[in-house]
Amino acid sequence: MCLLGVLRRLPWRACVLFMVTLRMPSVSAQGRPEYELLRDEEDWSFLTDRSRATDRWDPVKFIPARASGGWFVSLGGEIRAQYERFAHEEWGAERRDEDGYSLQRYMFHADAHLGRHTRLFGQIKSGLEIGRAGGPRRTDQDQIDIHQAYAELRAGGTAAIPKLRVRAGRQEFNFGSARLVSVRERPNVRQSFDAVRLMAHVHDWQVDGFVSRPVSTTSGAFDDRWDHDRALWGVYAVRSRPAADRGLDLYYLGYHRQRAEFDAGVARERRHSVGTRIWGRHAALDYNTEGVVQWGAFGTSHIRAWTAASDTGYRPPLPGIARVGLRADVTSGDDDRHDDVLGTFNPLFPKGAYFGLVAPTGPLNHVDLHPSLTFAMPAGWSVVATWLFFWRTRADDGLYGPPGTLLRSGAGTHAHFVGQSPGLEMTWQPTVHLSLTTDLSLFSAGSFLQEAPPARTTAYLAAWTTYRF
Repeated sequence: MCLLGVLRRLPWRACVLFMVTLRMPSVSAQGRPEYELLRDEEDWSFLTDRSRATDRWDPVKFIPARASGGWFVSLGGEIRAQYERFAHEEWGAERRDEDGYSLQRYMFHADAHLGRHTRLFGQIKSGLEIGRAGGPRRTDQDQIDIHQAYAELRAGGTAAIPKLRVRAGRQEFNFGSARLVSVRERPNVRQSFDAVRLMAHVHDWQVDGFVSRPVSTTSGAFDDRWDHDRALWGVYAVRSRPAADRGLDLYYLGYHRQRAEFDAGVARERRHSVGTRIWGRHAALDYNTEGVVQWGAFGTSHIRAWTAASDTGYRPPLPGIARVGLRADVTSGDDDRHDDVLGTFNPLFPKGAYFGLVAPTGPLNHVDLHPSLTFAMPAGWSVVATWLFFWRTRADDGLYGPPGTLLRSGAGTHAHFVGQSPGLEMTWQPTVHLSLTTDLSLFSAGSFLQEAPPARTTAYLAAWTTYRF
């Protein structure tokens, strides 16, 4: 089924939603904080001056609890409705020609500042799936649950004492470019951790130290618990120099998984990662490069793995073109499934839909080139055209999904080329609260998938609208 065939089957409700969205008026957000990916990073204390309240939601963004002393409550939320349609999902492995279904996400939070030294943050989530053949995937549905609930104590912040924060409870992590630790934004249900975290701000450095357990998504009501089989701990330091428009990340991450599965087998995994990221912008050029080495134990085998990643862009002085970009990434694979060294890189908790919503692949045993072209559009529109080329690094290792699940074994295969995926994403944001996005993609099967079938071309269509306040 071609992509046009998928497009013809877009339900009338999605078309009506699109037309209704087009009628929304535009507003300006100048001089106000943006809605952040991590909602607890927003600061609405500027509304202490009530004369600056200009938005319809400002009365709930800053609710004073006392006349002075930094006592206030801020409320917020997000509603996202999404429609997805696949033809030959995962190159035909799902054993159905077509499938269309709806996803809904609801998230609401309360941020209570009890003076200058104490803060309480809570967030409820609900993710629903409707109509998917075979039922929801793990990240599709969680009827209702506590996504975040933590207490934070603050101290310091003077010339003599650095700013310190201690945070304990359920919380989100999203470090750096979200290559290793993320909130998993694109899937319907986001990732959180039960953790104790110490944050220090010293001069240009922000340093985070933490111990945590990831929270496992369970589809019922208030039944999410931390994962007793996995643990994540580490230190993440960022030196940011906004005036120079550049920065440096240095980090160590420790990871334990009681039962890990790679193409080499199943065993207990304990892995250590040390990495650095250099990022910034110079004139019309922007760059984001990262390198990681990993070591540890997988059963009785040693772990020796690595990755190198880059995202480079250029903003040409041409009308209509905002950015020409190129992502280039490589992750190590396992040379020999029968020896005592595991060479497969583990991305730990990467961002969801790592290579786009159509791609079921993750950054393990892979090489990718991902050129992109972003068009400058008026009236809140943005259009991004991409083309992904994807290979396996080692022929004796398999093909993996974003969370590290084994999709296809490399046993008995020789080809490296997995496939290619052209895509087009269009986003319209008529207001600070509302956005509408459409994604059209194909993923054609390469020589490796021909050796490890099924190997049909996947076609994908998605449309979603998000409202934040």
